[in-house]
Formats: sequence, C-alpha cells, structure tokens
Amino acid sequence: MYVVKFILKLYIIEIVTMGKKINVAIAGVGNCASALVQGIHYYNSNSSSKESVGLTSFNLGGYEPGDINFVAAFDIAESKVGKDISEAIISSPNNALQIVDVPPIGIKVQKGNVLDGAGKHFSEVVKLSDDTNVDVYNTLKETHTDILINYLPVGSREASKYYAEKCLDAGVCFINAIPVFISSDSAWQKRFVEKNVPCAGDDVMSQMGATVVHKTLAKLWVDRGVTIDETYQLNIGGDMDFYNMLDEDRLEDKRVSKTSAVQAMIPYDVPMRIGPSDYVNFLRNDKVCYIYMKGRFFGKVPLELDVKLRVPDAYNSSGVMIDAIRGAKIALDRNISGPLESISAYCFKHPPVQMSYSTAKSSFIDFIDGKKER
Repeated sequence: MYVVKFILKLYIIEIVTMGKKINVAIAGVGNCASALVQGIHYYNSNSSSKESVGLTSFNLGGYEPGDINFVAAFDIAESKVGKDISEAIISSPNNALQIVDVPPIGIKVQKGNVLDGAGKHFSEVVKLSDDTNVDVYNTLKETHTDILINYLPVGSREASKYYAEKCLDAGVCFINAIPVFISSDSAWQKRFVEKNVPCAGDDVMSQMGATVVHKTLAKLWVDRGVTIDETYQLNIGGDMDFYNMLDEDRLEDKRVSKTSAVQAMIPYDVPMRIGPSDYVNFLRNDKVCYIYMKGRFFGKVPLELDVKLRVPDAYNSSGVMIDAIRGAKIALDRNISGPLESISAYCFKHPPVQMSYSTAKSSFIDFIDGKKER
C-alpha cells in the first residue's frame, strides 16, 4: 500500500509540475551561459517536435527545456553589465557559436562582486564594469530564483563561495559548474542540509567531452582485464576559459577535478597527467583533446591507444546543464536538501560520489523516477 501511495504521489507531482517555470539565475555570463540561453530558446522554438537530441529526455519529470526561465544574471565585465541577457551572451569576449537569435529577455546583467573572479590574464583583456555591486541576496529573493548556476571563471574560489553563501541565505539551490569544491565538500554539504537547500556539482561534465570519454575508456580497459600502466589527457582551446587558465595558480582545482574522475575508474594507482595545456587563439570556442593510454593485456602484451576529440566547447555541457537544472528543480519540489548525489555523479566531474558513466545515468534516471531519494 505504501508503494502504491508513493508512486501516486510522484505521479501527482509530475502532473502539477507540467508547464511550471524554473526560475534560474546565472553568475558569470560567459560562453557556457551563452550556449545555455541559446539552447533553451532553440528547444523551446522546437517544442512542437519534442526534439530531444542532446538531452536525456525532452520531458524530464514533468519539466521541458522551455520551462527554464532566466530571472537574473551577474557579471563583472563592462561589455556585459547593464545589457539584456540576450545581448550580453554574444558580447566580447564571448565567442561561442551562435545557433539562434535570442530575442530580448527583459532581464539585464547586474554587476557582481569581483573578489577573485578576475585573474591576471583575464584582467588584461576584459575591462571591469564601474557599476556598483548589486545586492545578490535581495535580487535572488525579489526574482523568486529557484536555482543559481555558478559559471564563474576557473580559479574563482572566493567568488564561488560568495555566491554559495548567498544561495544559503536566500534558500536557493546552488549548481556549481566550475572546479571549486563545494557540493563535494563535507563542510559545505552539512551547511546546505542545515539550511534545507539542495546543491549539485562540482565542475560540469560535458556531454561528449574529454573527461567522460577518458573515464569511460579507463573503465572499459579495467572491465576487460587490461592493466593500465600510464595515461595522459591534454586539452587546448581558444576561448576566455583557456586564456584565463594561463594563470597556473588558478589551475589546481581543475586538474584535481579532471584527474579524480578518471582515477576513480581505476582500482590502483596509475601515473597520469590530466588538465588544460595551452591557449590557441584561432581555435576560438573549439576545444581539442588528446587522450593517450598505455597498458598490457593477455600475456602482458603491450598496447597503446591515442584519441583526438574536437568539439565546440560551450555547447558540450549545455544539454547536461539543462538536465541538471530540471533534476535540481525536482529535488526542490520534493523538499530534498544537501548534495544531490545522482545528479552530481551524472552531470559533474567531481561529485560527492564518483560513479562510472553507465551507473551514474541509471542512478540519475532512478532519482527522476523517484526510486532514489537523492
């Protein structure tokens, strides 16, 4: 009888949520934000066909891409602050591919707190806005924000913690798309539980990116009885993300995040080097990844694997983020607080609990279907 009541409750929740908006705020209006905003408009424009390429499902737990409603945005660049989001996402230094023309949304980008959000190289090419810092807490409350996405530049540890604090104060779900360890940190997890606020992260994992390919290959080798002796993953790109990462001191968490995702698939220590390697201007928003693996199989006979992957970087995580947003809203609907383990394992490189890709996806679907609490 309890199972029947639980299933009926989930069914009622899904019916109620259909057509309900998910109010989203963005911290950092860079290329990833550009791809997400354009992607929402693209799928909303094709809602009649229910096109689901790039998504786990067009309808996820009662929510469709068009239900995502942008209500606030924060940035520090003069080229973006004060502009409508639709204009800011295509403003310099953004260089993501433009797939649609997004009409005015009616929401202007507001000046966020800089803190450590502008590194040495970033500051060389981006003029900071002179506008007064907005009160983020009041903005989140006034706009009835459900979820804030942290899209700040890599290395923005203090700025990321600042937005996480504002989410805790305002009762807003925090989705951490960058490699600063918040959702995967036990102290932060405890605080989100105490405030009855959910969080997901850390460091968004692309739909078909370097990390998911590398960790899947590593798991395949282990499962097929191949001993991995050494491996590396080198990445180059031509957008502000890679330019910002020329500051070597901003890279530590990024390397840890990417390395831990691959190492978690291998039940023994392996010499490996994983992380961003260089900035190549003419690649613009394209990212090129080189993966190398060396090992031994039957009879200890050696083998080597070389893979090259080239993708428009910003769009590689947009579908994943749309799934993460909808999953997080379902958690809010169910009054679940603290780290969202299934969503994080499926959508992020450094989640609270690492899983193989196939296990993570099954766990994510089970969460959406109400078979798992988190």
